Amino acid sequence: MIKICVVGEIGSGKTYLSKLFSPKKKLIFNADIEVNKIYKQHRPTFTKLKKKLPLFIKSFPVKKSELYNSICFNKNNLKKIIEIVHPEVRKKMNSFLKKNNKQKFVILDVPLLLENKLNKPEDVIIYIDAKKKTLQKFLKRRSGHNPKIIKLLKELQFTPEKKKISSDIIINNNFNPKKMRLRAKELIDSIII
Repeated sequence: MIKICVVGEIGSGKTYLSKLFSPKKKLIFNADIEVNKIYKQHRPTFTKLKKKLPLFIKSFPVKKSELYNSICFNKNNLKKIIEIVHPEVRKKMNSFLKKNNKQKFVILDVPLLLENKLNKPEDVIIYIDAKKKTLQKFLKRRSGHNPKIIKLLKELQFTPEKKKISSDIIINNNFNPKKMRLRAKELIDSIII
């Protein structure tokens, strides 16, 4: 099984490209979606978060607004959240890989994949590059856009330059759907021989 790992800056189009690579959503592991499921469905995570952040986490399911408020109050709360949530995401990713180990390929859309050393030397790392001005424009359109949270999340990530060095392939996302579909097909065809 080939693991295709899609990395890039926040808002660069990782999830969009992942979906273009694999119309069968079952072959995509999207860490952001899994985190949302954990907040909504995993009571042990809620219990741990409530214990660490009692002023902010009030009831199950965990609300993103409560998490954002805790982080805006004290940026160190982000580390507390990560320490609780990331191990659960890792478990889900390992389960996904085990379940799909007979597939030709899977897509990993994991924002901190490189930073957390979750990749293996044989994995195909694809970096999505986008112009900073265009990125900011698209980020502002997202619901729940919070510049302070985005800034803190970016501080956790490697620089774009470091991610590019670690990548096997770099794709420029000019946010043109037709060109991205064509590029995704070319890449999949070249990776999955």
